[in-house]
Amino acid sequence: MSKLEITLVRSLIGRPETQRTTVNTLGLRKLNQTVVHNDNAAIRGMVNKVSHLVSVKEIEA
Repeated sequence: MSKLEITLVRSLIGRPETQRTTVNTLGLRKLNQTVVHNDNAAIRGMVNKVSHLVSVKEIEA
């Protein structure tokens, strides 16, 4: 199963509450913080919602 490496690259200042909640749900708290999640539809949907704030890299598990 592949995994996604998600990094917060843009600030949440001035962003709508829904985008802030989505980023926090992904486990990102600080700029340049990276988390690894399994690649599934739920995570992909969250990444698509905040794609302008994060960078995503696919890694093989």
